[in-house]
Amino acid sequence: MAYQIDVNVCVGCGACAANCPVSAIDPKDDKYEVKEDTCVSCGACESSCPTGAISQK
Repeated sequence: MAYQIDVNVCVGCGACAANCPVSAIDPKDDKYEVKEDTCVSCGACESSCPTGAISQK
């Protein structure tokens, strides 16, 4: 299952994108979004998010 980013909690710091081993996270507006077709559900983004904005779908 892919991860998702809650845009209401995301502060746009980019920690998730920097820690994603498959580059499945892209900036969108002033936040970030997970490309579901690229995400390998490793959890690196979730553990690196300082606001807890990332969860598994």
